[in-house]
Amino acid sequence: MYDLASYLPGFLAAYAILIVGAASPGPSVAMLIGVASNEGRAPAMIATSGIAIGSATINLLTMLGVGLLLSQAAWAITALRIIGAAYLLWLAWGAFRKMINPPVFQLEKTARLSGLRHFMVGYLLQVTNPKAIAFWLAIASIGAVEGAPLPIIALFVLGGCTISFVCHGAWALALSAAPIRAAYTRARRWIEGALGLFFCFAANKLATSEV
Repeated sequence: MYDLASYLPGFLAAYAILIVGAASPGPSVAMLIGVASNEGRAPAMIATSGIAIGSATINLLTMLGVGLLLSQAAWAITALRIIGAAYLLWLAWGAFRKMINPPVFQLEKTARLSGLRHFMVGYLLQVTNPKAIAFWLAIASIGAVEGAPLPIIALFVLGGCTISFVCHGAWALALSAAPIRAAYTRARRWIEGALGLFFCFAANKLATSEV
């Protein structure tokens, strides 16, 4: 039997950062809302699946790369944590700026595509998204599954993929409706302020954690 309980603190810390990252408006969200508005929610959910699989791909590649780095240099985890914390503080600064001057919400126009192409658009958008890559680097610095057996790693990747799908899918389903988009626009200052505070909290925990 695998001691899953010993990995839960790392899982929760990593997933907390991932949830906020996936729930933060960005290129993927704009694309999904555009697809949902122009073609319907079913194509948007197909694209969401591509984003989720893309997130899992980044997760695996990040863990492999970080694992190799840590096996060669003991100081690497400290450096990675500092970089991750600095990035989270940069995101906090961006969120506070948006709180002061909320950007105009615009839908991204999308062309009509087949289901497979919608999936590939979502996948490629995610694996080339610098924000997603940086978030996974910050998550990797927590060491949630460092030295874990394969089933624990598989569970962690599956959980991350599910979170990505749920968060992005929720944006696509909710903001495809005009009344909800209007309510979101009115609440944008509060949402960005809350995100800024969370990023500051996460950066502090990441920089000071003994994990």
